[in-house]
Parts: sequence; structure tokens; C-alpha cells
Amino acid sequence: MMMSAAAIAAALVAGGRTMSAQNVTLDRGAAALGSTLAGVGTTGRVLTIAAHPDDEDTPIIAWLARGRHVETAYLSLTRGDGGQNLLGNELGEALGAIRTQELLSARRIDGGKQYFTRAYDFGFSKNAEETFTHWPKDSILGDVVRVVRAFRPHVMVAFFSGTPRDGHGHHQVSGMLAREAYDLAADTVRFPVRGFGLPWTPQKFYRSARQAPDSATLRVNVGEYDPLLGRSYYEIAAESRSQHKSQGFGVLQRKGTILGFLSREASRVGPENARAEQSLFDGIDTTWTALRSKLPSTAQPVLDSALRTIASARAAYRADDPSSIVAPLAQALRQFRDVRNASGTGPGILIAGPPGAPSSLSRRAPGEATPALWDALVTTIDRAEHALVLAAGVAVEATAPRATFPVREPVKVAVNDSLPVTITVFNRGHAAVQLVNASVAGLGLRPGEAGDVTITPDSAAVLNRWAVAFQANSPWWRASGRKQQDWFQVPIDARTEAQQQEQRATMVQARLMIAGESVTVNEPVVYRFADPIKGDQQVPVSAVPGITVNLSNAMEYIRAGVPVERYVPVRIQSSYPHDTKVLVTLELPEGLKADSVERERTLGPDGVTILTFRVRGIVKEGRLQWVAVALHDGAMSTNSVYNIQYDHITPMRLYGGSGTYLSAVTVKLPPRARVGYVKGVGDTGLEALEQLDVAVEKIEPSMLTSTDLSRFTSIVVGPRAYEASDVLVRNNARLLDYANKGGTLVVQYGAQDMSRFPGVVPYPMQWTRPAARVTMEQAPVTVLQPTNPLLVGPNRIGAADWADWVQERATYMPSTFDKRYTPLLAMNDPNEPVQQGGLLVAPLGKGRYVYVTLALFRQLPNGVPGAARILANLINGQAVGVPQIP
Repeated sequence: MMMSAAAIAAALVAGGRTMSAQNVTLDRGAAALGSTLAGVGTTGRVLTIAAHPDDEDTPIIAWLARGRHVETAYLSLTRGDGGQNLLGNELGEALGAIRTQELLSARRIDGGKQYFTRAYDFGFSKNAEETFTHWPKDSILGDVVRVVRAFRPHVMVAFFSGTPRDGHGHHQVSGMLAREAYDLAADTVRFPVRGFGLPWTPQKFYRSARQAPDSATLRVNVGEYDPLLGRSYYEIAAESRSQHKSQGFGVLQRKGTILGFLSREASRVGPENARAEQSLFDGIDTTWTALRSKLPSTAQPVLDSALRTIASARAAYRADDPSSIVAPLAQALRQFRDVRNASGTGPGILIAGPPGAPSSLSRRAPGEATPALWDALVTTIDRAEHALVLAAGVAVEATAPRATFPVREPVKVAVNDSLPVTITVFNRGHAAVQLVNASVAGLGLRPGEAGDVTITPDSAAVLNRWAVAFQANSPWWRASGRKQQDWFQVPIDARTEAQQQEQRATMVQARLMIAGESVTVNEPVVYRFADPIKGDQQVPVSAVPGITVNLSNAMEYIRAGVPVERYVPVRIQSSYPHDTKVLVTLELPEGLKADSVERERTLGPDGVTILTFRVRGIVKEGRLQWVAVALHDGAMSTNSVYNIQYDHITPMRLYGGSGTYLSAVTVKLPPRARVGYVKGVGDTGLEALEQLDVAVEKIEPSMLTSTDLSRFTSIVVGPRAYEASDVLVRNNARLLDYANKGGTLVVQYGAQDMSRFPGVVPYPMQWTRPAARVTMEQAPVTVLQPTNPLLVGPNRIGAADWADWVQERATYMPSTFDKRYTPLLAMNDPNEPVQQGGLLVAPLGKGRYVYVTLALFRQLPNGVPGAARILANLINGQAVGVPQIP
């Protein structure tokens, strides 16, 4: 959805706070009010830049945002789509959606703002040159410049050096582009105003020195204790860092003095000696004294009065009586607004004063406010509004009786349907407040109760509204797809990620008069319920297709050239609040037939049913598809929905088609194979074996001590399983004993250093830091042992099996290993040493141990044919007690 400049401007200056921010403990109650008061009038701005979610220096962000009340933002070049996932099977864009929300959860805790560029995380890259073959440099640099010009920082901080010592090519690029944006943000020839915004000149450029503290020119105590918040900034930062749960980045909330390290690389102001600096802002005048001179003479004394009033409110603030500062806060807010109105419009933005709030000051000509002055005023007014709402004890809730709202795509308006929304405004303060109006922002409404209600202390006003349209709670950046698969096509603009998502969420706007001043509180419409275990749960209400049709997987294997029989479950879900008759058909590729052409069901309100089709036949090798279609009320639905829901993030929905791609592969299976499978992280190996008609049984790590393992011809341990399960580590001796007695034990790649789990591998292996990997998915593969049984039976592995791989060949390979391991493959990225740790096999008693770092966890979900044949060979074991051929 493209927005006009006016709409973007309205979103940027609309004011008001949202529930998501207020749900963080730090942003509620006395601590929030005291901290917000302390920040009213602070004008400094710092932009930090790195490559991925989890790259950011959360202690520096928390120290700046929470400790010094500096407007602080983190620009991540990517959303982390190419990473790994310790929580579930989501990879690619689904993982990017998770990690986006994890960053927003982190920013809500440490107080920063969040931006992204359009770059798609295509996976690990070893150098900047390779990265720029995926990301057009000028395009991504242009995105960084847009963010710099939108946020207008005084200081920029890059978390990486922009050199090969950063390791990851994305890290190198982030460090390079950060410095180039610092140098070029004011260049309107290379980056014209029309496409990139008004020019801006940051005053200083720093790099993080956390990896090289001796090079630091500035050290700050990020472990400083804040008595108002009851925690140190490092403790807050550690909680923020621990939101990156998909990456397993939980950290300790340590107390005491902890230093953060920064190194100044460039400055347009003094002091000349970087090591003489005492703060990031040395030499930069961020005081109101400097900004005051930019105001008309009539506005200067009003600003002075506003600052004095805020100072008196701080001095008078008592945690047990916040209402006592409502009047001075309202007065200061009125004065700051008068100053803003007198200073003219913002840079390129038309702004209006609050409704019904006449100004005695003359307005300057449009566009005369300097960017620095405008930013300071907008931030100060926003914080003053928030402080006033907190001091007045006002809270707003907006609830709906269900979590979804049925629509017919592509129009987000339901036919013959509406949803009641209850808006409740609580006054928990000591003085009456006026509810002027409350509405579902930007969406059509049927008339409900009238606004303009006086809310006395310890009471509430309840308004009932009928919403006839809702927004879809789905990743907005996916709307136009990706260009060349490496960067998203939806353009970025001046809004933060939180603003982007709130603009597309279903929000209620409540306009209030508190002590004569107008303030707006924005809250999402939620479905609220009590979970017996988790307690109060709130889910954003979202538009969804009236009928969704889901198959089990987006991609499945199917054997080619042999008779197959498969049961295909089709999940049909209605979001309508009434009975709906649905006719479901399954469209099949040539060679397959279903036991029935169609099935009909009547779904009750919000009903769900699963229809199972039995499919039989023979297919030819290649990429095929079957599609489920639902007909209802004269409409056809082929929409599927994938719900992303974890406790630490805002839930999201990914929409797609109702088809399953089939990778029809010619693959031979080991005779009488019976496989035990210990699931790993982001692991679809068990499902792939089932799709290939292999008898496979899931083994829980806790059951290893009681399960008869001798009945399995092979046992597979999934990727990173030892990291995910301490129980597996403790019970691993049972797996090694199984191999000793004649079984085949196949272990997929683990941590970057598996030696941290003593006794897990039978013979020593060593990993470099970082661990070796081959990131070029087309990298040539050399077979070192062409006659080894793992490469010849039951499938002969050849050149065709290495075609069409995605993202990488192998990851976290051991660089050296005991001579009892036999390496079967060799591969390397260009201009790098040959690696032989992709596939290792070793005799172990009567059986064998196989260690696999090939990136099967990426190939199997994508239906790569060679990966299926390799997997079939890996499980080619024999009954326990029969000696294996290593």
C-alpha cells in the first residue's frame, strides 16, 4: 500500500501511544512517568546501524534511550530471513517475520526505535563483494540515506568495522554503508530530495569497539543503576537481547559496572582529540539555547516558560500523587504547541495545531522550521502528551468479541457483516477528563454512542462502535514480493517499523481533553481472553479471508515412477460468525487420482474441519503441484494462512495459495528400513522420510533410556538437536551404544563447536571460530571415496545430486578430525581452503557413526532431489548386531 506524503506526515506527527508500548513494565506507572518527565526537552538523536536482528549493541541502546533519554534508533539492513531457527520450522520470509517482531519486542524494552532497509537476508556471506552481487549497492545505500534523512541523527554508530575482520559479508557491508551514508546524507546531487528526503548532516560517526576495547576513544558505564526503574541499563539491555529467542540469544542480567566501548572515526565538530571526549555529544550543541535562536522573537519567551514549567513539574512530582502535576504538564504542553505553531510547518510536512486550541503567536511562513528545531519540538510534545496521560491516570482499551474478521480478498470489507468494538476509557486519576471522540482510525463506522463524555475520577466511559472493515495482520513488506529474490520491492519511507505496522493495524483513536489540552491515545483493537495457564491474553483483531484452505506443507516429496498412495488432509476454516456451506475439490497433476472428486461440508461459526482425500497413481519425475479449492456462496477460495504465534512476539499471519508443490524424485530406498528419528531444530527430515515412504518413528530424547533401539536399522539425530535438548546430551551414551552394537547413527550438524558437549561425538573433532562453512550453493563437490557405501547404495550419488541446492552447501563443519573418521566429500567457496568436513563416517564397534554438516535442513523443505537421495543413502543401515561396512 503506497501512502501519500500527507498521509505519511500525519502518521509521523499524530501523537499518542499504543498498547504494545505500554504493556512493557518500564512504560507503566510511576517509573514510566518519572522517566518520561526526565526526557521531556532532551533533543539528542543517535542512529545505530548493523546488518541483522541480534547484531545491535543493546547495552548502548538502553543506556542512551533509557538512561540519557536520547532518541535512539537501530537500522538493521535485513530482517534476518536467512538465519536459523531454534523455535520452530519457519525459515526464509517466515523467519524474517519472527525476527522482525523480536526486534520490536527488544526495542519496546530498551527504548529504541527500529528501521529496516529492503535487503533480504540471503544467508551467510563471506565477504562484501559477494554480498553486493545480491544487493545492488546504490539501492541499499539509498535506503540507508533515506533513514538517516528521516531520523536526522546528530550521531551515527556503526556496530561493525566495514572490513574483513567482521567475518560475515553482511556485517562488512553494514559497516561500509553506514560510513558512506554519514558522508553522503547531505549530497542532493547523488541522492535527490524528491526520492530520498531533505538533506541532513550528522555531526559525528562512531564504531562499536566491543571487540577491541583498547581502540575505544569513549567508555561509558552501561551497568549504571537507575533507581527510578529499579534496574541497571545493562539489565534492561539483557532482557532486550533475550527477545532474540529464535536465535537462542538469552543472556544473564548482570549487575555492577559494565563498560560499553565506542571509537570515534569521524567528526565535523570538536574536540579534535577523540580521546578527550567525555560524551557522544561533545562539541554538538543540543541545548534549547541553540534552538531558541531559530524561533520568532514572539515564541522565544513562550519556550522559556515551557521549559521552566516542565522543570517545576519534575520538582513537584510525587509517585504517590501523579495528579498533582497534571496542570503544569498541560500548561507546558500548550506552550510547546504554541512554539511549534509559531515556528511554521515542519520540513516538508504540513502540520495543524490541536483542534480547538487557538494560538496567540503568529505563524511563520510554511517550511521555515529547521529540521533540528522541528525534531526537538515533535519529540518534546510527544513526550509531554505521554506524561500528561500517565499523570492523569487515563487508560484506553478496545476489545472485540473475536480475533478475526472475515473479508473477501482483495477488498478488506466484509459482505453483510460487521464487528462490535467496545472502547473503554478509564479515569483512574483525581480530576475529571473529557472524552471528545473515539473511533476506529481510518475505517468505516456505523453510528454508535455519541462522544464528548465527561469521565469523573474512578469511573469509565464505554462506547460501542460497529466496525465494518479491518486490516490484515500480515507482514507489510511482503506485499510486492522480492526482486531477483534478494531484496523486497516495497519502498521504505520516513516511518519506523512500529509506525509502519501500526498504520496497517486496526487501531482505535481516543481524543481526550485533560486539563484543557487535547491529547490522542491510540490502541489496537484486541480480542481478550483468559488463558488458564498464561492468564490475560490479548490478540490483535485481524482481517482474514472468510474461508481459508490449508494443506499440510508448502512442499513435499513424492516418489516418481512407482505406485504411490497418499492421504491428503485439507484443513478448511471459516471466519464467518454463521453457518457456511463449503464445497472442496482437490486438483491433481497428471497421473494421480483422488477417491472422490469433491467433498461438501457445512461449517459452523468460526468452524474448522479436515477433509482427507486418498490419492493414488504414478507420477513422472519433476516439479508438480496439487491445489485445494473451496467454493462457498458463489465465491472460490484458494487462500491459505500460516499463523506465526510465539509468546514473546506479536502474532502475525502469512498468506499464500492453497497448493502444495511436489518434488517427484526417482529414489531407491534401503530394503526393510526402519528409522528412529530424534528431531532437531528447524528440522523436516522426519517428514521427508515419511513422504518417501520410509518407516520412521520419532524418538523423544527422554525416551532414549527406555526405548528398544535395536529394532531400528538406523537412527538419525536432527540439526542442532544437542543444543536444544540437555536430555539428549545426557542420554547420548545410549545412541553411541546402539552404534557400537551394529547400528547406523547419523548425526546432522550441531553447534559451531560441538566439543562444548563432552562425549557427544565418539572421536575428537575440532572447529575453528567461526566454524567453517561453504556458503555458495553452487560450489563444486568432489567425491573423495566414490565407492563408499554411503555414496553408492541404494542410490549412486553423482553430479546431478548437487544441482539446484539453495543458500549453502554445508555449515559448521569441523576443520580437523580424528583419523578414524573418513571424509567422503570435499568442497570450498572460491579462494578458500578445501573443506572435508561435509560428510564424515567412522566405524564404531560393530556399527558406524556418520556426521553430516551438509545443509539438508535447507534442501529438504525446498524439495531438492539430490537431498532426498542422499538422505535415503544415509539411513541405509542393517539390523543391530550385524557388522557394518564403514
